[in-house]
Amino acid sequence: MTTTEPSPAATARPSLRLARERFLAGCPLPGGVPEEVVAAWRRARFFGVPHDLKEPAVAPSRPVASALLGAARPVLDRIVPALDTDRSLLVLTDERLRVLWSAGNVPGLDPCPVLSEQEVGNNSAALALRTRRRAEVHGPEHFLDRWQDVSAVSVPLCAPENGRLLGTVTVASRLCAARSPHPQAALAEAAATAVETELRARAGRVERVLLDAYLRAGPDRAVAALDGRNRLISAAAQRLLTSEVLAALERTAVSAQHADASDPAASPEAAVSGLVELPEGAGCTARITPVRLDGTVVGVVAVLEPLDAAPLSVPDSPAPWVTLTGSSVPWRHVVARAAELARSRKPLLLTGERGAGKSALARELLGPGPVQEADAARDAGLAQALPTWPADRPLLLRHAERLAQPGVAALNSLLDAHPDIRLLVTYTPGAPAGPCLQRLLDRLSARSVPLPPLRERTEDIRELLPALAPRPTPGQPPLTWTLDALRALERYPWPGNVAELAHVVRALAEHRRVSGPVRRAELPDAVREGPAARPLSPMEHAERAAILEALSLHGGNKARAAAALGIGRATLYRKLRGYRV
Repeated sequence: MTTTEPSPAATARPSLRLARERFLAGCPLPGGVPEEVVAAWRRARFFGVPHDLKEPAVAPSRPVASALLGAARPVLDRIVPALDTDRSLLVLTDERLRVLWSAGNVPGLDPCPVLSEQEVGNNSAALALRTRRRAEVHGPEHFLDRWQDVSAVSVPLCAPENGRLLGTVTVASRLCAARSPHPQAALAEAAATAVETELRARAGRVERVLLDAYLRAGPDRAVAALDGRNRLISAAAQRLLTSEVLAALERTAVSAQHADASDPAASPEAAVSGLVELPEGAGCTARITPVRLDGTVVGVVAVLEPLDAAPLSVPDSPAPWVTLTGSSVPWRHVVARAAELARSRKPLLLTGERGAGKSALARELLGPGPVQEADAARDAGLAQALPTWPADRPLLLRHAERLAQPGVAALNSLLDAHPDIRLLVTYTPGAPAGPCLQRLLDRLSARSVPLPPLRERTEDIRELLPALAPRPTPGQPPLTWTLDALRALERYPWPGNVAELAHVVRALAEHRRVSGPVRRAELPDAVREGPAARPLSPMEHAERAAILEALSLHGGNKARAAAALGIGRATLYRKLRGYRV
């Protein structure tokens, strides 16, 4: 049930008709006139709305078709028989308060093409859209002469996926003697609820149609399917897309839908099919095909092709070519920083949560040649091997946090003797480091790179999924996902990061017994249900950002970050848990 915006006329003591006449005449108003009503009259005067207006000064273009109208019209057509069509008017508007559809009749009240305050002054539709709740306006609360004997109730319509305001449903009738609540308020709310239910059902159909078009185009190619809200982007397309190119494709998807809505007789295929113009320096071309549902364009599929480029000159000291999956800003920044530091033959420290990809990034940075790995969590003889390690052989030392004191001392000695050794160390922050290990971390802190957890780069999940899935057996299709499942994966906080995601993907690929895209119901319970996260206040957002910055500056060392923030370690740990950092 929608909360009601009460009508000031319901409790107004003085005659509003007399007050309105005095307002129009420029005379002082009697006391007790509701301030909300007076403010609405003043806005109408400010907008230059004449009180004796017959029609809006400029009638806006009425959309011939729209997603809202397509979903609402079948619902409203079923409601019309329950309406007293000889004495009531049912109206649907869009988010600009343009009238999309109307049915019924109120004697002396002709349907108006637009209900914005700038055009017609105070009315229930404009009030409902502004307050996001059910609103009523009765008789002289209106500014226009033509609506002095009209009562109306309006309910806002919201998009089910994101709560964005889409329009209003209004029931108007002759002036109600009892004023608020309007006798048709329940009907208006029921109509709005039914329209939003239909929108929710259609949104699911749009997602399925978009996914089908994406799969038909071949997700092993550089393919992107977009509708302005959802996007499906293959791994090959991620490597070609820049933020500018993606924005251009999003605009094309939205314009294709608007072109179809404004002129359904025209051919959207002729307008958007074929090559689309991309920003200068895009490095690829994009061929667009519209995606239709029930004859209406709901999105586009873009197939990308790289442009032939001249070979790049190789610098004297090239950065390693890192091919790890992920194109989000945090991940690209980390990879670029690590590659820059890895150019020189000096030790490098990679820090981050368990499963964030430290070892995988380290192997890429060390290049294709033979690399010796040592795991401090498993190699008991590491303390004896490190002092004699050849300085010309690269070494990847994993789990430095598990080094015993003899191993830490041996590693410090190795660095003392060979400060330019090709050494990559991975470290997972956790328990406070001892003095010897802390000396090692301090020594490497100037050349350390903290890796972001997966929950801070969830836009990489859709690109990671095909990379983590095992290669399908011959004759079997690759693992694909419904949009509902993808959203559940993106909402889950992934405490085990990429390693946990890889485990989920492999388990589904090996054990599922059904065909088609993976549905949300097939995901593990924790992933399917998602976290019960609470929204953070602006102060909490600022505090969380400060904590993340301090952790980044101190290489993930929580003790130093807490000291820099001026709080105790226990307080920091509590805040990290509360903010899911």
